[in-house]
Amino acid sequence: MTKSIVISGPPAVGKTTVAKGLASEFNLKYLSGGDVLKELAREQGFEVDGDDWWDTEDGMKFLSQRETNSEFDKKVDEKLIGLFNQGGMVITSYTLPWLVDNGIKIWLEGSHHSSSERMQNRDNMSSEEAYEVTKERYDKNKALYKKLYKFDFGEDVSVFDKIINTDDLNADQVIEISKETVRTLL
Repeated sequence: MTKSIVISGPPAVGKTTVAKGLASEFNLKYLSGGDVLKELAREQGFEVDGDDWWDTEDGMKFLSQRETNSEFDKKVDEKLIGLFNQGGMVITSYTLPWLVDNGIKIWLEGSHHSSSERMQNRDNMSSEEAYEVTKERYDKNKALYKKLYKFDFGEDVSVFDKIINTDDLNADQVIEISKETVRTLL
């Protein structure tokens, strides 16, 4: 397959799970836009260990730095655009769907309550803490991307080929819907 796929959506909606499922099914390379951004954070002296690093105090501190210095995001997005355009990739990214014109774009949506429940279970945190972290990440990223690229993250979903509401679905169901979408759009 020569097309690339991008999975986007709010924090803790299941992007990584779906992307890895699609990569496995279609023999594509998986890449997390967040992991590329974490590499830049590492270069800035942050210790970025663990999948839940974004939810830590250091992760939030880096997010705050990004609000005043768009260089980090622009570097990541340039790299992701290049890799996406090569084809054969499944990439999770908040911004990429608005920055590329080709490939397959899937938006995973879900209530803030569902996302915070996923984060609570995944990262072993209290429901209150998970709710606050997902809300802060969503709000800050939304403001950052509006300032940087002028699109309304989470509101303007017109660029997507498929929108999947994950609230009443388990991971396997979301992956199956995503697989069918990709098969249809190949």
